Amino acid sequence: MQATVPPGLQLTLQTDSPSTFRDELGQLINAFHEETVPRHVVRFAVRLHDAGNQLVGGLSGTLTWGWLFIETLWVHRNQRSKGAGRVLLARAEGHAAENGCHSAWLDTFQSRAFYEAQGYTVFGALEDYPVGQTRAFLKKRLGKPG
Repeated sequence: MQATVPPGLQLTLQTDSPSTFRDELGQLINAFHEETVPRHVVRFAVRLHDAGNQLVGGLSGTLTWGWLFIETLWVHRNQRSKGAGRVLLARAEGHAAENGCHSAWLDTFQSRAFYEAQGYTVFGALEDYPVGQTRAFLKKRLGKPG
């Protein structure tokens, strides 16, 4: 379907969108949200280092609207299946609960079983994203800080 550009406007397509443009769009969207659902975003990171101070695992997340969003969780292959991912996730969830979050969510296409083992449940999925994989969207109700 061909759409007509409104009079007086010009449409361009950039195949390599600069990060400054994405940042600008994000700021404009957030300003729009502020009109109806004000948000306060707290970004944080949890880092796991070895004895030589080398990064062997990390998690980055945000707290907003009472939810923890796990942006990324990575564990070095030598530390997988040893509890590193569980400790990173538990620390992030604890931080979120301590700061008033009631739930957490994330998306993944390679680690669904890991998150389900930590109490997350699937609430949506995209088939073939990437091709041959399923990107799962998971959530978890957080307990009250103890």
